[in-house]
Amino acid sequence: MTGAGIAVIALLALLLFGTGFLLGRTARPVRTSDVGTPVEHATFETLHTASLAAPPLRAGLTEESARRSARRLRSLLGTEALCLTDRDRVLVWDGEGDHHGKEVMEQVEGLLASGRDTAFHSDCGDLDCPLRWAVAVPLTVDHRVLGTLVAYAPRESAVLARAAGEVARWVCVQLELAELDRSRTQIVEAEIKALRAQISPHFIFNSLAAIASFVRTDPERARELLLEFADFTRYSFRRHGEFTTLADELHSIDQYLALVRARFGERLSVTLQVAPEVLPVSLPFLCLQPLVENAVKHGLEGAVTLPRPRDPVRAGDAPIRVTISALDAGAEAEVVIEDDGTGMDPERLRRILRGEGGASTGIGLLNVDERLRQVYGDDYGLVIETGVGAGMKITLRLPKYRAGVHGS
Repeated sequence: MTGAGIAVIALLALLLFGTGFLLGRTARPVRTSDVGTPVEHATFETLHTASLAAPPLRAGLTEESARRSARRLRSLLGTEALCLTDRDRVLVWDGEGDHHGKEVMEQVEGLLASGRDTAFHSDCGDLDCPLRWAVAVPLTVDHRVLGTLVAYAPRESAVLARAAGEVARWVCVQLELAELDRSRTQIVEAEIKALRAQISPHFIFNSLAAIASFVRTDPERARELLLEFADFTRYSFRRHGEFTTLADELHSIDQYLALVRARFGERLSVTLQVAPEVLPVSLPFLCLQPLVENAVKHGLEGAVTLPRPRDPVRAGDAPIRVTISALDAGAEAEVVIEDDGTGMDPERLRRILRGEGGASTGIGLLNVDERLRQVYGDDYGLVIETGVGAGMKITLRLPKYRAGVHGS
């Protein structure tokens, strides 16, 4: 099959599978015996080649990604040579006549400024060089020209010009996905920073004050609490990993509760029920901790004892009851966090989950709800039952397995 024929097949294949996203994960080599005609075989080979070129490009337009994808992009076009550039330099040259690389940036200068395809003759003085004509296409993301794809051939070819345009557009889709991945990572990092900012300075101060109160009376207890505090803060402010395991998140929660108990003693009553089989389940980092802190806070707000005869009502002396369960639910783990605090008006809760609660109100609930939906889909947001004076019950479901979600 000629280079022009392969280019036409590539064009048709890429028009049908423009994004190449799923192909990069699901395609596998196709044996000649699996397909019927030579055209069908060439089509499947083209799709497979596209699937192999996609993953490197998902890292963005870099020298490494260009190097790893150029050979397969050239195979898609069936051309003698192919060049990828950014706005400043040649990233990779694949094929014959690499001496032309010295002139490329001058030849695509107008394209980088205008964003329009261009074709030119190479004017090569080497009579043995097969590269006599080239077509250059911009690589554009969000109306920004990031670089160019330049395909070389022995003669002018309308088929190659059109195929190069389609391949370049397919490459742009991969680069757009890379931009989305980076944006998503930045958003997740910003969300985690917002959660970390919620770790109240008052909580840190009160925890250290509680630890200090044991230094003379119970040095061993003070030492244990100080280690709990160090581990809790180390986990909360760790810098790696978007996901964690249910075991690690519950361990951090236990450390948090140990610090709260040091201050409030027997007033804090926590019931914990965990099925061992759900401990390895992965979930977004700092996903449960804000919900437990919310439950403790609401418990404290609602803690009022019944008065004894002729005694005034004393706020802040009643037990704080918090229940945490993580149970096996088939293909999912079901986590429930419940408190007996003041609860909340349902309409106010709806406003918070719509992002209308103000700069500091309910950041934890909104943040966790949005991240769960982002990772697992809208069916996996928080389910919250509450009412004024009725406490609050928060339920979330976590799939035991989801592609791309791995605790670290």
